[in-house]
Amino acid sequence: MTTPKDLKPANDDEGFELGSPLRTGRLDDILGFHLRMANVAIYQDYTAAMGDLGLTQKQFAVLELVAANPKVSQIDIANRLSMDRATMMALVNRLEGRNLIARQPSSVDRRRQELVLTGDGASTLARAREIQTKHEARFTERFSPEELQAFIVSLKRIYSNPSSTD
Repeated sequence: MTTPKDLKPANDDEGFELGSPLRTGRLDDILGFHLRMANVAIYQDYTAAMGDLGLTQKQFAVLELVAANPKVSQIDIANRLSMDRATMMALVNRLEGRNLIARQPSSVDRRRQELVLTGDGASTLARAREIQTKHEARFTERFSPEELQAFIVSLKRIYSNPSSTD
């Protein structure tokens, strides 16, 4: 339980001084805080890098998944990216509106809509991959190959195996 004492700085006489860095307090020990800060750094760099193409991280992920899985359903992609159906539908509508992907009825199940890359989608994805590779390198080069592999394995432990709060 947090007490009022926990909310005070280590030395009650020390206040914040203009121009000095903020003390992070307990945030330094919170995994979620560090994941958020890393995500912000990566997001800002990605947004600047992809500015000319106007692709968000989610849009890029959808293009990659459609390229890797031709005729995939948007529901399958939504499940893989942990997105709700409404968000996924809006995202697919935007990509379809830009002529990057197309919906087509399934030949197996008439209720199912399959997604495929268009010619514009394939060329946009090729350019996006070049940009993304450079963007990714700006962060991955900060780690040795062994560190990077261990880091990715560790991150997957967080999102691949959610623990129950029951």
